[in-house]
Amino acid sequence: MARIVIIGAGLAGMSAAYELRETLGAGHAITVLGDGERFSFTPSNPWLAVGWRKADDFTLPAATWLGRKDIVFVPQPAARIDPANKAVEIIGGQRFDYDYLLICTGPRLAFEEVPGSGPTHGNTQSVCTTPHAQQAWTAYQQFLENPGPILIGAVQGASCFGPAYEFALILDADLRKRKLRDRVPMTFVTSEPYLGHMGLGGVGDSKGLMEAEFRQRHIKWIANARVAEVRAGEASVAEHDDAGQPRREHVLPFKYAMLLPAFKGVDAVAAVEGLCNPRGFVLVDKCQRSPRYPQIFAAGVCVAIPPVEATPIPTGAPKTGFMIESMVTTIVRNIAAELKNEPTDFESTWNAVCLADMGDSGVAFVALPQIPPRNVTWVKKGKWVHVAKVAFEKYFLFKMRHGTSEPIYEKYVMKALGIERLKTARH
Repeated sequence: MARIVIIGAGLAGMSAAYELRETLGAGHAITVLGDGERFSFTPSNPWLAVGWRKADDFTLPAATWLGRKDIVFVPQPAARIDPANKAVEIIGGQRFDYDYLLICTGPRLAFEEVPGSGPTHGNTQSVCTTPHAQQAWTAYQQFLENPGPILIGAVQGASCFGPAYEFALILDADLRKRKLRDRVPMTFVTSEPYLGHMGLGGVGDSKGLMEAEFRQRHIKWIANARVAEVRAGEASVAEHDDAGQPRREHVLPFKYAMLLPAFKGVDAVAAVEGLCNPRGFVLVDKCQRSPRYPQIFAAGVCVAIPPVEATPIPTGAPKTGFMIESMVTTIVRNIAAELKNEPTDFESTWNAVCLADMGDSGVAFVALPQIPPRNVTWVKKGKWVHVAKVAFEKYFLFKMRHGTSEPIYEKYVMKALGIERLKTARH
């Protein structure tokens, strides 16, 4: 019997638990360590932040549903990993021994890298977590009583740009519905070298598409931007040229601001010698396995992926849901093969598929593979993208409630986009 411990109960961790149980059967022990009691469908956070969703609409009690598959859930994050003795400790000292460890923690949000940013001790909101999005909704309700300038964006080192675009466009749509848009100047600040870069070097004509969308919606933007500091009601932003040299300083006033931070690895993972890169992201081979520790695998945002290209202001590469599914399937198939003494040569297909909601429309981006040159480069806009994202939310929550290992992106999203179904893992 194999003892498998999964750190993290998000999209990657929950999917891995269900797929492991379905693939390996009942003869193995699976334990999930989560940071809190509830699973949350993170892509819905921007909707919560404008009041279009309630947290209960897209969260669920993880222990209840995992328990139905005989998967143990512990609502405590890992405090220490001891790879020499193959054990994980949680706060309080309880240890969990493992034969295989799956790291699916997601990131640590590095708000401290920009003074004055962040929702807890700073002056900006966030949609990175559901509690943050709930706080952003509270702040937005206060803003609506006395509207003014809005600042949205992603700071230097950020790698997940989609939610920033989504939130700016969702806010625009919501303010128009409330007949308040004419009272709210909006500015989008991003470390990307141009709008629509997305950490992917652009996807098709994403630059032209996003610039046209922002012009249509009267959203000003500053690209190649480094946020120096955020004070109460204003942010200092340095705009740079293509060589990365400062060319203009901006002091941007705001009554409401949401800036996505750069990511780092969570402390317990980053502390393991030889496991991570300097930012604390887990180093893995093509099979999602740690080169240093063969019993450790990783999937999701916690995985180290190099930037697609060098940019004047640092940007990272995003990890989308389709890529996370591929990572999880690869790990499960390799563990299953190893338990049967078969070759463990399944490899992930790191492809980027993103559905970006605009409130009343949306844009779909597909980059196969994520790093150029690509076999498929595809971007489309339409109201159907908004509908597809709503449907995907329902599909994924159904998957979490019923414990299926079905690859939602591969089966439904790619089909909806009219793109040939691709295997999420390959020999």
